[in-house]
Order: sequence, then C-alpha cells, then structure tokens
Amino acid sequence: MVKGIIKFAEKAKNIIFADPNLLYKEQRHLVNKPFFFVGNNGKGVLLVHGWTSTPYEVRRLGKYLNESGYTVLGIQLAGHGTVPKDLEDLKWQDWLRDVQNGYMELKKTCDKVYIGGTSIGGNLALLFAKEQKDIAGLVIMATPYKMRFESLGLFFIKIMLKLKKKYRRKFYPPTFGLSTTITRLISYQTYPVASVLQAFEIVREMRKDLAVISQPVLIMQSTHDHIVEKNSMENIYKKVGSEIKKKIYIKKAYHTFISDIKNEHVFEDILRFLEDN
Repeated sequence: MVKGIIKFAEKAKNIIFADPNLLYKEQRHLVNKPFFFVGNNGKGVLLVHGWTSTPYEVRRLGKYLNESGYTVLGIQLAGHGTVPKDLEDLKWQDWLRDVQNGYMELKKTCDKVYIGGTSIGGNLALLFAKEQKDIAGLVIMATPYKMRFESLGLFFIKIMLKLKKKYRRKFYPPTFGLSTTITRLISYQTYPVASVLQAFEIVREMRKDLAVISQPVLIMQSTHDHIVEKNSMENIYKKVGSEIKKKIYIKKAYHTFISDIKNEHVFEDILRFLEDN
C-alpha cells in the first residue's frame, strides 16, 4: 500500500514537471516572487526574466539547476510583478542595476556565478557581461539582436507618445502562441508606451561592442520566434568575442520558450553547458 502511494506521488510529480500549466495552477501565489534556492557546489546562477514578465518565467529552470547543486537567484526587475504603472518612470539602467545587485548577492557565497536571461533579460545579461569580466558564463535565451520590424515599431511608439497615448494593450496574432502560455498568463497585458522605448534602448545598447564579451556563452532561440529578428541568434553568435560559444535552435516553441517548454532536453543542455564551463 505504502509503495503504491509513493509510486503514485512520484508519477504525479513527473506529470507536474512535464506540464508547466499544471505546475502553474499549484504555484500561482509565487508568480511575482523572486526566488533564492541554496545549492551545495559553490556555484551560483542568476536568472533574469523578460520585459513585463516576472521571475516565475524562469523559476522551473531555477529549480532544476538547484537540484544539481547550484545556488540560484531569480530576481524581479524593478516595476515588474505589480501593476503596469510601476514601469512608467523607469529607465533601462534601473534594470541593469538590478542585475548587478543580484550578481553581487550571489558572489557573497559562490565562487563562480553564471547569468541566464530570457528575452530582454538576455540583453541585460550581455550588457552586464561587458562590464563584469568575472562572470563564469552566460545562457542567453530568446534574446533579440534586433526586434522584428524594429524601425517601424519605434516610429509608431513615437507617434503614440506625441498623441499622448500613455498605455497600450498587447496584441497577439494567432502565431504568437496559445493564450495559456505561461508568459502570457504572468505578464502585464497592458504596458506604458514610454517603457517600450526603454526596452528598445536595451537592445540597441547591447548591439554595441559585442566583441568585448569573452565569457563562455550558450545562445538559444526558437525556430518560431516571431518577436525577435530571424537572424538574432546568428548575429549574436557571430559578434560576441567569446572563444567558447554554442548556439541551439529550439523547435516549435514560443518566443520565451523556457517557461513553457515540455522537452526536458532544453534544461539538460543548459546544465551541460554550465558543467562544461
């Protein structure tokens, strides 16, 4: 009887791990909470979520890495996880400072610290890596070298600001993923127009002097990413100065795939990269 209960519990755990939506139903109270998982191998990983999202976007990855001994800190960028208005007056430098503070927190107890970021979180990781050469390695996911239709998007944003339209609701074409994708469930669905300019500015700043980045870097992008420019991963891979660099395409996944992916090999690829470097 006891063995049967244990086997059922293990099976239930596996089902939850395999299906992010089941896990989300159990963990809604954690959506806008930073996390800190203490490890035992002397190595730390700082995880950075994307623009308008929350730490929950990378929480499952954090838990997976922690089970392999890593101390993992998932920060919440300023203005996120509360109400969209809190993004209104923030500059991209505020978010870069959040990354710096998270890195310094991990350095208190970890000999080596890696940084992983998804979407704009990846841009912030690359920006910080230009300044902080002690970073042990970078895992960059769904990170734009350039946004799709970037020039046109900037043009319309500036028009909206001139017309004093302060807020805009997100629009999702059918090809942008199901309404039940985790990132859509946890992100702001309305955002300050001025904050978009800050997101664009991060991408623009990241593009400068990528050759100065020397840390090992793993770059991952979905083959069906409709938000970043198609060649974003190729451009980042080509222009970073790292001697050790690897690129992996993720098939049939949404833009910020790490929160919704059901294929465990993505987590395993990230862990293998950290272990090898």
